[in-house]
Amino acid sequence: MRKTISYQASAISYSVYGTGTAVVLLHGFGEDGRIWDAQVSFLQQHCRLIVPDIPGSGNSALLQVQDLSAAGHRSFVSIDDYADVVYAILEAEKIDHCLMLGHSMGGYITLAFAEKYPERLTGFGLVHSTAFADSEEKKQMRAKAIETIGRYGAQPFLKNTIPNLFGRSFKEKHPERISQLIDAAAGFTAEALQQYYQAMIHRPDRCQVLRSNRLPVLFVMGTEDVAAPMDDVLKQVSLPGISYIHVLPDCGHMGMWEAPDTLNQLLLAFIHP
Repeated sequence: MRKTISYQASAISYSVYGTGTAVVLLHGFGEDGRIWDAQVSFLQQHCRLIVPDIPGSGNSALLQVQDLSAAGHRSFVSIDDYADVVYAILEAEKIDHCLMLGHSMGGYITLAFAEKYPERLTGFGLVHSTAFADSEEKKQMRAKAIETIGRYGAQPFLKNTIPNLFGRSFKEKHPERISQLIDAAAGFTAEALQQYYQAMIHRPDRCQVLRSNRLPVLFVMGTEDVAAPMDDVLKQVSLPGISYIHVLPDCGHMGMWEAPDTLNQLLLAFIHP
């Protein structure tokens, strides 16, 4: 069921499926909630899924920084602001506790949520994501991308970057799937993508969130992931008290599409151990 709430004058869209244990699925950059369709189809038989469109994605309106009461003098929307949106959705659904699983940028939001609202979580997962802050080199790359998006627009940028998210074998065997994802991203505005990059540039290192919490944490990584390299993620898996660690062979950054059946089983085992 598709639902909408108003958050700081922005309409935020999300979908609810199934019953039982509440599980929030957060998508990443250049995606919307539909990226989880294969997981929704499988998991809705086992739990209650909350699948938002992050502000500026899918059917959700962009956040305006001047409307954020906690923004102060900031000139950008932060990852924490997106976490507050997810909190508002949980409040609207009267959900006191949930599991939260975030892909890529959705993982950054998950970590921000775990830092701000740990009492609302029973566990969380990073799917092709990291607790590390951006390196200076990565920040410069994102800043350059912001300029490129402003010059050429959102669609040309995503058309060039989306194929790089997939492993070599998947790109060779399923070019139509990559084209499908590019087509699905046609609704993004340059402003939305730039807002996401600004938020990612300014996000802090959140390894302490992994160290300090006693919740189970899921790590899913791909051997061919260049966006969240396996070597970086492996440096973090020993930080939580309880870690579930899974490596997807021959997989890039998009396990939801590249290895959907395997990922579905891994998520179900984490939700219902």
